[in-house]
Amino acid sequence: MLTVEGVVAGYGNITAIKNISFEVPEGAIVSLIGANGAGKSTTMRTIMGLLHPSAGSIQFDGVDIRHKKTHDIVKQGISLVPEGRQILQDMSVYENLEMGAYTRKDKEIEQDIKAVFQRFPILDERSYQLGGTLSGGQQQMLAIGRALMARPKLLLLDEPSMGLAPLVVTDIFKTIKEINAAGTTILLVEQNARQALKISDYAYVLETGKIVLHGTAQEIANNPRVMDAYLGGKSE
Repeated sequence: MLTVEGVVAGYGNITAIKNISFEVPEGAIVSLIGANGAGKSTTMRTIMGLLHPSAGSIQFDGVDIRHKKTHDIVKQGISLVPEGRQILQDMSVYENLEMGAYTRKDKEIEQDIKAVFQRFPILDERSYQLGGTLSGGQQQMLAIGRALMARPKLLLLDEPSMGLAPLVVTDIFKTIKEINAAGTTILLVEQNARQALKISDYAYVLETGKIVLHGTAQEIANNPRVMDAYLGGKSE
């Protein structure tokens, strides 16, 4: 579904990702794991058209999206749940979800809002509460729900567990698995490598802007280098 090949991107004179290549097959959960500053979020921003690569290609469903604008990429079928959630703090839960459907012109938006509320009942209870007054976990649910409102074929999740309590993290990863089981392909960026690898089919390890390892999630979880660097020295 998504093929990233030889992509170079960064900020000004700083090159954050260096000649990276990876694939996300349709129906899979693929993880990009790595430490802070490895280039994970830059990769997500580049796929979404928020940054433009200086080299390489990004193909989605056989179409090169390198030079497309972000709203056109959303229309084509990719949504991003950004790092730090970035919900609209001064708008209600309901309004945040409506904004997630801003590229759509069909008459099923209300139906999809109800589907988000079924997935996250707490958001239904707080539908007219301002987004900024929600807990961190509730804001993450809202960020995921907002992204789903665009009806993506491919959902990009950037550090969905960041800053959340362990029980909430467990719920979020369970939700990611359910969204995938319902037919949405997922590219997951995570510092919580253990949790990411538990739910992923395939994984890539990013270090200082370069992919240094890749394989099935089980292969990566059992790799001694990954165990030492990201899994506390042992696998589960």
